[in-house]
Amino acid sequence: MQVILLERVAKLGQMGEVVQVKDGYARNFLLPQGKALRANEANVARFEAEKAQLEARNLETRKEAEKLAKSLDGKQFVVIRTASDSGALYGSVTTRDIADVATEEGFSIDRKQVALSGPIKELGLHDVQVTLHPEVEITLQVNVARSSEEAELQASGKSIQDLAAEEEAAAEFEIAELFEDIGSAAAEDNAPAEAVGEESASEDENTPTQH
Repeated sequence: MQVILLERVAKLGQMGEVVQVKDGYARNFLLPQGKALRANEANVARFEAEKAQLEARNLETRKEAEKLAKSLDGKQFVVIRTASDSGALYGSVTTRDIADVATEEGFSIDRKQVALSGPIKELGLHDVQVTLHPEVEITLQVNVARSSEEAELQASGKSIQDLAAEEEAAAEFEIAELFEDIGSAAAEDNAPAEAVGEESASEDENTPTQH
């Protein structure tokens, strides 16, 4: 199917271009979302008549998107989830979750603007692309953690593997200290007995032998 683009569509074309697309893509996405019109004589004439208005509206929405992009690009959002010790989530983080957490912090984002190749299923820092306007794209970061404290550590550059290694090392250190304390206490308990034994042996050596 041939369509006239009413706005820029990534990997397809710019506003006003007539392009060939698959029928399903046109019917299910481009036409219902108002991104394109069927390329027939009536719609070509309609586009030419409304072109100036469409361009002005596009310019206005792009400026709004660029303003939002300045405060949103590179920003990090924390999402708290339960997960296993290996970092696998009991569930996932979706485009809706990302849009919701951004909206809660004062940024108006729709889940359809968030691009994920698939749901996030692991703890850690994840870069996510957001299309604020056909001509304005930004990248934000989602910090998925089991607690606020863990999120802060991840934000400082430590991975879940680093945190697990640190916890394991701390546990081993505590165990080593415990055994060291036990060894010291045992040595102190045995010291008097050994001293008494030594004194008895010394007395035996100094006592004259009676015949």
